[in-house]
Amino acid sequence: MAGAGNADDPKLLGVWTSPFVIRVRIVLNLKGLAYEYVEEDLGSKSALLVGSNPVHKTVPVLLHGGRAINESQIILQYIDEVYSGTGPAVLPSDPYERATARFWAAYIDDKVRSAWLGMVFTCKDEEERAEAVARAGEALDTLEGAFGECTEAGKKPFFGGDGIGFVDVVLGGYLGWFGAVAKIIGRRVIDPARTPLLAAWEDRFRAADVAKGVVPDDVDKVLAFLQVLLAR
Repeated sequence: MAGAGNADDPKLLGVWTSPFVIRVRIVLNLKGLAYEYVEEDLGSKSALLVGSNPVHKTVPVLLHGGRAINESQIILQYIDEVYSGTGPAVLPSDPYERATARFWAAYIDDKVRSAWLGMVFTCKDEEERAEAVARAGEALDTLEGAFGECTEAGKKPFFGGDGIGFVDVVLGGYLGWFGAVAKIIGRRVIDPARTPLLAAWEDRFRAADVAKGVVPDDVDKVLAFLQVLLAR
């Protein structure tokens, strides 16, 4: 769990609202690992962040054993491999199931990420936001079908089966922002009427111990943070 940390513990550089940081924190929690969390100021990035990720200069960055690991999905897989004997596995052991999980995680960061950026950051007016919300809905429709296939028509609680797995944490990282968007548009992004399996999944994911205190649940605080970002 996050704290001051020992010298050998992983250190995570992040921003509390970042979907990509959130997913890393959830996996660290899932593994039951002690780690140090360092909140970065995107308006004044630390020398440690810039030096650890000189290509993109973005969070998250995981520092472990004197080395830096960048890009959230890569970090998740690194943690799963390095700590394979600790806590539950994040990726399935079966090669086909592992490839399938990677496929859907890549789909999420292609389709859902672009829609999220449109809903929150790049929309110039309500028409553009509505278009981004529609794109998110189309992507979530596809994920509704994927969830049914992965879980025997919803008989399992998570994409990972009985427990949270790779696809769950990749999608779950966006839920804090989905809550903020819901307040703006007046309805849930993951609509129970349209995607009931995913809506039930969202409720379970938010309630999971590994997500509590990590997935933002204070919508007003997230929206206030958004205004700070947009002002920059």
